[in-house]
Amino acid sequence: MNKFWLHIAASAALFTGLCQGAENGSLQPRTPAPDDRYKADILLIVAHPDDETEIGGYLARAIYEEHKRVAVIFGTRGNGGGNSMGMAQAAALGAEREIEGRKALAYFGVMNVWFLGGPDTPGQDVLRSLETWNHGNALWQAVRLVRLTRPEVILTWLPLYSAGENHGDHQAAAVIATEAFDMAGDPTVFPEQVTAPRDRNGISNLTEGLLPWQPQKIYYFSDASHFEFLDGKGPQYSNQDVSPARGKAYYKLAAEEMAFHLTQGDSGQVAKTAVEKNDYTGLMDPTRFVFGKSLVGGDITGDIFQGVVPGPIPYAAPPGYRPPEPQGISAELGGPWAFYRRFWTAHGIDRLGELLKPEVSVGVSSRLSLPVLIHNKSKEERVASVTVDMPEGWKVERGTGRYASGPEETVPVELYLATPSKTEPAWHTVTVHVEVPGTPAIDLPLKVKMEPGVLPQ
Repeated sequence: MNKFWLHIAASAALFTGLCQGAENGSLQPRTPAPDDRYKADILLIVAHPDDETEIGGYLARAIYEEHKRVAVIFGTRGNGGGNSMGMAQAAALGAEREIEGRKALAYFGVMNVWFLGGPDTPGQDVLRSLETWNHGNALWQAVRLVRLTRPEVILTWLPLYSAGENHGDHQAAAVIATEAFDMAGDPTVFPEQVTAPRDRNGISNLTEGLLPWQPQKIYYFSDASHFEFLDGKGPQYSNQDVSPARGKAYYKLAAEEMAFHLTQGDSGQVAKTAVEKNDYTGLMDPTRFVFGKSLVGGDITGDIFQGVVPGPIPYAAPPGYRPPEPQGISAELGGPWAFYRRFWTAHGIDRLGELLKPEVSVGVSSRLSLPVLIHNKSKEERVASVTVDMPEGWKVERGTGRYASGPEETVPVELYLATPSKTEPAWHTVTVHVEVPGTPAIDLPLKVKMEPGVLPQ
């Protein structure tokens, strides 16, 4: 009998044995548990290679002292920045920065690192970054990786438009991380990911075989140009403490990890110089977190793992979006500001709306784009007059005037204000006035910080 027929005979015998076993009620093989090689205690979701350095001191503490397993998701490969090491740009720069990111995290022993493949989108508008990342696809990938890594805690950028937090990609990572926190435990979200394969040892399976997973806590951090609004809003960790396991201050460990990002002048090159000169000025600040939410209790300023329990916890549905009660004429700052007001409520993190009044950073000789939404919930057409109060030397390029709105209509208004060519770094206030005859005037103030090095808005 040749090998082919021997294989057929063996397969038939195996099939017959399995059938007989089923008829006899024998116990079938257990379903394999999730692959523990990818289990994480902490899942860090950020935008660019080197973003992890914002909390490098805490990561060193968690890894070396608490023996926490860390996994990282980068939304982009950082292909939109400058290059302090050579001429490589665009996709080539992204290829270099991916390797820098992997080497940097490997220094901390972190090997499970993924990239969502979004394009680096320099700018301040979170909605623009979500668009260029292909929001749905990026979220699909992030939910998959939460289910694969099964973290207790998610750490990410702060989903808040603040002065100095001037990269929409950071905020896009925060939005997707928050959505994934609330979706990964829901089996109706991307159900193809949590449906068992027909035959895990075969080929051409149509579904992914993961399990729903509900993380327990989410915390945020920020690189805003001012930090007073973070005080008391979450735990802080000193980076001047010395690691018992490594015998170095956490700021030194953080700088050594950061120094792998050599294409980046404002992080890797700074850290390299600090290590070479043993001068860590500017790198010794504490790591500050903002408490997002916890499904296992704990204090707002308590340790990140306070209250965390071993094993899976039940799915907890977020509050979801609820439209406001109808009213006559109203107005609000639009764009990211309007989005966040709805986003925070939908995800049960309303406390973030209490951190700051609306603010933004702009540079000299630049343009401030100021979106406004006028809502007409009345039963008749109304006309609103839009004006703006500005600091001396500013100019309105366009947007002021009179706007008609029909019943149940929302009218978007885009104001463009030109900033002066010469001014000292300082805070200013711009106030939009919306007036409709027969209703109280509406004032929409915005704090504006003039400072150099600001991304285009």
